[in-house]
Amino acid sequence: MNDTITQSSVDADRQARVVHFCEAALSGYLGVDVPDGQLDWDALHAATKRVCQAAAEHEVWVLLGSAHRLTGDRKPHNSVYVIDDRGQVVERYDKRFCTGYDGPEPTLDHVWYTPGNHTAIFEIDGFRASTLICYDYRFPELYRDLKRNGVQLVFQSFHNARRDYRTFHNRNLWKDLVPATMICHAATNHFWISSANSSKKYSLWGSFVVRPDGRLVSKVPVQHPAVLISEIDADLELWDAAQPWRDRAMQGELNSGTVPSDPRSDDRTSY
Repeated sequence: MNDTITQSSVDADRQARVVHFCEAALSGYLGVDVPDGQLDWDALHAATKRVCQAAAEHEVWVLLGSAHRLTGDRKPHNSVYVIDDRGQVVERYDKRFCTGYDGPEPTLDHVWYTPGNHTAIFEIDGFRASTLICYDYRFPELYRDLKRNGVQLVFQSFHNARRDYRTFHNRNLWKDLVPATMICHAATNHFWISSANSSKKYSLWGSFVVRPDGRLVSKVPVQHPAVLISEIDADLELWDAAQPWRDRAMQGELNSGTVPSDPRSDDRTSY
């Protein structure tokens, strides 16, 4: 927890406006960093308060991966707190797509977490922004919804680390697929994406930032603690290949231009 608070100060000294942490950065990932899933909520709340104080002191926004306690014995949310440069929590996003299966015998994330139910949208220095968490990346519907709501910048927090993926059959798939998918989401929807991953042992890829045209502009080495400083420029003119037809496609018209009324077009079994 101290490392998280110190990081806010380091980034502010380098003139950063937003500090983006990985999934479960403050709380630890239940079932992995916290094997029994038992959090010291008093200690976590005290640490969160200290992060808020550091954000206010250094006048930076913080996207803080953590866990959010629910009522009684309900499982917590896997969350990102959006903390503004006055140290106030102005929004919270709860991971909507938890891995595994829910039900009488839950698996993976559902053993430890309760899924969320809302989209989080907020403004930072004129940018309309949002945040998602890890497995959400598998669902393009979320990104289309953000585009529909005018989002320009997505902060996505991951925790692809801490498991010994050397013996895990999906290791290479995740290593290649996550960055490629995030690049695709950025280019398809023409918005910036900051992808923050844990740098702990067995992490599969280093944190990176993608431009709206799909170009990877900065990244850090795998399994090496690092500070990635990236500039997000709203005025940068970048090619948007889908721009002429994206709105039409999102409304269900899945072609470009005028479709002819032609028997040769309608007959799809001849040549």
